[in-house]
Amino acid sequence: MQQTIDYAEVGFKAGLEVHQQLLTATKLFCRCPAGLYTREHDGTVLRHMRPTLSELGEYDGTALMEFKTKKNIVYLLHESNTCTYEMDDTPPFLINPEGVDVAIEQCLMLGCDIVDELHIARKQYLDGSIPTGFQRTAIVGVNGLLPFRGRQLSITQVSVEEDSCREVSDTGHLIVWRTDRLGIPLIETVTGPELRTPDEVEEAILLIGRVCRSTGHVRVGMGASRQDVNVSVRGGTRIEIKGVPKAGWAPALVHGEAIRQVNLLKLRDELHNKAFTSPETIVVDHRDVTSILASSAIDHFRADAWQRWLEATGRRPGFECGTGPFSVRGIRLAGLKGTLEHPTQPDLTFVHELQGRVRVIAGLDQPPILVHDASWPGTAAELKAVRSHLNCEAGDALIVVWGAEGDTLTAVEEIRLRFVDALHGVPSETRQPFVDGHTNFERILPGPDRMYPDTDSPPLALDRERVQALEGKLPEAPWIREERYAKAGLPLDTIHFLIRRGGARLVDMMADRTDADIRKAGFFFGERVKGLRRKAVAVDAITDEQWIS
Repeated sequence: MQQTIDYAEVGFKAGLEVHQQLLTATKLFCRCPAGLYTREHDGTVLRHMRPTLSELGEYDGTALMEFKTKKNIVYLLHESNTCTYEMDDTPPFLINPEGVDVAIEQCLMLGCDIVDELHIARKQYLDGSIPTGFQRTAIVGVNGLLPFRGRQLSITQVSVEEDSCREVSDTGHLIVWRTDRLGIPLIETVTGPELRTPDEVEEAILLIGRVCRSTGHVRVGMGASRQDVNVSVRGGTRIEIKGVPKAGWAPALVHGEAIRQVNLLKLRDELHNKAFTSPETIVVDHRDVTSILASSAIDHFRADAWQRWLEATGRRPGFECGTGPFSVRGIRLAGLKGTLEHPTQPDLTFVHELQGRVRVIAGLDQPPILVHDASWPGTAAELKAVRSHLNCEAGDALIVVWGAEGDTLTAVEEIRLRFVDALHGVPSETRQPFVDGHTNFERILPGPDRMYPDTDSPPLALDRERVQALEGKLPEAPWIREERYAKAGLPLDTIHFLIRRGGARLVDMMADRTDADIRKAGFFFGERVKGLRRKAVAVDAITDEQWIS
């Protein structure tokens, strides 16, 4: 299986959407406190999401996909950090001016053109992460440039928007969210697709993070910064790796996605060579094989074992699991033998692609989600009986799924659709990242049809005086400060730590007001303070004047 790749040869390119929470007292469109997280809740709300038409009278493909999942969406509320606005029972307040100012600062740091008027739009989300079904967002600046590796990295836009809920659990047809994070202001910084290698992706994430933190007006810590990485290769399409929590994850994830796309393009060519060229050539038959496998030693295939699994995991039929009797369904894929084992990501095959679709859309999530004849877990006699029942020929592939009958029927259609997608190469998807470097299907990649104006929020003029006042207070750009500190003799790791953790301001203050030079002050705040943190000393409680004195 392919593990290495020449990124230039395959036409690799990547871009970023870096999300950074802002350090404001209140949320973006209400006056609930921002950053007040809880583990408790004193109320719950159950919702079901339905798609709405765009301004052009069309449905977004992602919204339609989410609707097919038939999710029961439960929100855990706490009165200390949630109000009726978050539940869409109250119109939005005027946008938080503090959050807008921080977004303008970020735009100025990146050399963006500031818009004359802020227009708030709704971005549709039906995954349940926002109870209203949409996120309020507004573009603040466009056409910026960021010095990067001796060239300029384009900044397409910077937006201010509200953060989503925190996911608690996602099982079958039930997803649970906590609303404490909902509505916290954040900025989204979008780059052009100009990153050439996985290492450049990581470096750009860290650089944008240093720009954000240099203002001193953003939150830090776990979850305060997340990034979506958009990846494509020549002949492929844009894939979004959603919510990468750490920059250090990015190289392996991006490398794996590049290999995945190259391998999916090879699969497309193989299918075309076998005369699979249109949706009509993908023939999928299915039959119920519950009775054939009723006495199998494999638990997945038996109704009694499935019922025990439901009870052990607390699943509720009709709420977390689909309705209908237990069913084991055999699926014949005419002429497609060998395609299931086709490599995709490092150490994964096309079966993993099918498992992702079935898990997310059909709600069948009992591992391993599906089995196939190339790695059949049961006896040879069982496999022969199932293949015979489905009239499988030598060149046919076989898949078996199990669960509530309605969900197994949905799984059949999703498997067919994924093979139809394979005829075109790389389908546009949003994918979930994992620490080992692989990704899994999360949803169809959203398109422009999910955006429409927010009729509850008036436009906001950004006058020149406001922008100029903020411009006069801007901190030194990180790349300029890095060059100055490097000339003073500080190592790069220490420089990045100082900028990332806010110590650079104290370094300059100490150098200005004491006999310490930049190098001495930098080592003090970059190394000694780091050691104090490791010893659990509350260094954040020490004031600037106390440090300098």
